[in-house]
Amino acid sequence: RMLTRTPSVVAQVFLLLSIVLVIAIAVIQINQQQVLSPGLKYGIVLDAGSSRTTVYVYEWPAEKENDTGVVSQTFKCNVKGPGISSYEGNPGALAKPFDDCLNKVKERIPVHLHKTTSVYLGATAGMRLLRLQNETAANEVLASVQNYFRAQPFEFRGAQIITGPEEGVYGWITANYLMGNFLERNLWRTWVRPYRKQTMGALDLGGASTQISFIPEDSPENFNSTLQVKLYGYNYNVYTHSFQCYGRDEAEKRLLALLLQKSNTSSNVDNPCYPQNYNTELTMKYFSGSLCTQSLRPANYYPNQLVNFRGTGDPGLCQEMVSLLFNFTACRDREDCPFNGIHQPKVKGNFVAFSGFYYTINALNLSGHFSLADFNSSMWFFCSQSWAQLQFMLPKFEEMYARSYCFSANFIYYLLARGYNFDAETWPQIHFQKEVGNSSIAWSLGYMLSLTNMIPAEGKLIQLPLKPSLFAGLLVFLTATALLCLLFLVYLCIVSRNRKNISRVEHVFIPE
Repeated sequence: RMLTRTPSVVAQVFLLLSIVLVIAIAVIQINQQQVLSPGLKYGIVLDAGSSRTTVYVYEWPAEKENDTGVVSQTFKCNVKGPGISSYEGNPGALAKPFDDCLNKVKERIPVHLHKTTSVYLGATAGMRLLRLQNETAANEVLASVQNYFRAQPFEFRGAQIITGPEEGVYGWITANYLMGNFLERNLWRTWVRPYRKQTMGALDLGGASTQISFIPEDSPENFNSTLQVKLYGYNYNVYTHSFQCYGRDEAEKRLLALLLQKSNTSSNVDNPCYPQNYNTELTMKYFSGSLCTQSLRPANYYPNQLVNFRGTGDPGLCQEMVSLLFNFTACRDREDCPFNGIHQPKVKGNFVAFSGFYYTINALNLSGHFSLADFNSSMWFFCSQSWAQLQFMLPKFEEMYARSYCFSANFIYYLLARGYNFDAETWPQIHFQKEVGNSSIAWSLGYMLSLTNMIPAEGKLIQLPLKPSLFAGLLVFLTATALLCLLFLVYLCIVSRNRKNISRVEHVFIPE
């Protein structure tokens, strides 16, 4: 009896152990599977603006969030020289300045990913103007860019001129993305849509155009400038408008052409927006050769004729002249139509003002957000300085920018206060900002985010604690052990029952 009990106990222990081990291994295998990211993906966007080209490198995890990659900027490089539209006469000379930035980009992105890294070039208002002025020249410039990038190791996705509304909406996407208004990480480290978070409006000031984009309070159907954007599975109806020729550089060219038109002489012209005692000679082509100043071009226009502009540093007169760049009467006092006959809903909520807005505010020694009164007093003080005094006031002194900050400040005042109708109450809701964290606020990131919707997400690579073959082998072995133990126990049970029956029979037939 003792002999049968021992194997029975051993078999029961083995059966129990096998079952426990099968369950334990299965649970560990399921719960401990580690999700390994398939690594990083990269994208390169070239922002080909009217005054310069900037190269941005973005990266994001190769698995994505609701069809849109979680993107961050890892590198930024300014291409030396002017914007690509300046190469209309010599498109072949375009390639050389790009080399320096592209060589740095190649070092930033792992070599084995070069082939799969997409490059996009978006050209803005400078090229929009060139296309209107000379379509053949614009096409030649774009063809030169394409030839250059086809010889690079990256996957070139084309050079295109983006529209004003696209530029506005992409800038709005960038600003809200960086402010965390689309996505945030919860306690469980997963990305979720922030609860009840309002989006911000975006104000962008480039060299040739300016954009305003925000979600209006009124029904967007009343405004034909509304675009629908889908990000992270949600739809947004964004009002956006781009004002061509209202970029900082083109607006200043219009001012210079206007001053020349109102002057008695074409050789010496007073400029109340330039600092006192500042003089500069500019060719007529520099300011009158642009499409934006065509209507102000003098009858006796000689492109190479020099005009001497003399700074008088007169804040009041500067303001008066700048106001003439806006047509405030085209709307006939309609409330939803601030200037140039353009319908615009009432501004609402917080705004972020970047690019040219930020640089001018920085020059006035202001930052972040402040009252309209503070802005006006800083502007008046700045515009009253002589050229010699300015050199000590500016953190970074470059003649071309330094001479124009007073004009820029007045232009920003008219654009925001009279153009977009920001008043003393809503002005402090504008935040003048250049970047968030290490990422620049520019339309290029929004462009990249929208384009990542077209880049397929890679599947997650699952790494298990046990290799599948080992896991399967262990399962088979333990299941077989359990089955054998079970069969052995059944066999012991049958043997034991038979023995009991035999002994009972023997007991019955034993003679007394």
